[in-house]
Amino acid sequence: MRQKKTLVQLSMGAREQIAGYLFVAPLMIGLVVLTLIPVLGSLLLSFTSWNFVAGIDAIKFVGFDNFERLFNDSVFMKSLVNNLIFIITVPITIVLALVLSIIIDKHVYLKDMFKVVYFLPYISSVVAVAMVWQVLFHPSYGPVNNFLISIGFENPPKWLADIDYAMPSLMMIQIWILLGYNIIIFIAGLQGIPKDLYEAADIDGANTWTKFRKITVPCISPTTFFLLVTGIIGTFKIFDLIQVLTQGGPANSTTVIVYELYDTAFNQLKTGYASSMALVLFVICLAITGLQMLAQKKWVNY
Repeated sequence: MRQKKTLVQLSMGAREQIAGYLFVAPLMIGLVVLTLIPVLGSLLLSFTSWNFVAGIDAIKFVGFDNFERLFNDSVFMKSLVNNLIFIITVPITIVLALVLSIIIDKHVYLKDMFKVVYFLPYISSVVAVAMVWQVLFHPSYGPVNNFLISIGFENPPKWLADIDYAMPSLMMIQIWILLGYNIIIFIAGLQGIPKDLYEAADIDGANTWTKFRKITVPCISPTTFFLLVTGIIGTFKIFDLIQVLTQGGPANSTTVIVYELYDTAFNQLKTGYASSMALVLFVICLAITGLQMLAQKKWVNY
């Protein structure tokens, strides 16, 4: 009888294990087929010269030639520099979001309404948002330049059509889009801080700045770290905003690695060369994330 019970228990455990695998299988199959295999394929193609229209038979192994070309390619290096410049949007967005989230959380009525208002740009279509800003920044008929002319600016900038102002314009739009998401996350973090800490600080006579520096900032450091990591990775993935507004122009002043990769692969049909760009982008993101994971031990409090 004991042996039969043991066999039944084992079979029940095996059934549960099989059921678990069956539930996970669709996700795992999708992950392998749609992510893992393409990543490995891109890794292999980065060492080849290939046009995907020509078929598999046209693949030619070139070793590290693609990577040598990359670092001698002025357009790619410009896109890499632009990506690094775009990272500036992350700390600016975090600081603005933190200030606004504190104000909304502690000093504003109808908090839910403000959350929705700030969050709308993030959930709206990027194409729709880009078209609105394209109208606002129109050099001749846009409300922004008309306002500047009305207050005395004789030659306002052309914004998205100006080499010097196109990148700052895109950065402003990106900050505006992501601000609401960061505010929502920060408000959630602020509401998780125990009120006892602030009450104890009040008893000890701490002022507002001291409470912010000694209580608020350390307690929301995990939230800040999360937004910092995801924000920096997001800046390396930006594509849609540039595709709609500038197409990398004027004069490659707004091109970034992902847009250059897309243009190389699907317009110039250089699949192997574009794959080498993807590998470089992966290594850069991995290195930056690794450095952040090491640095977070010194300032993130869990």
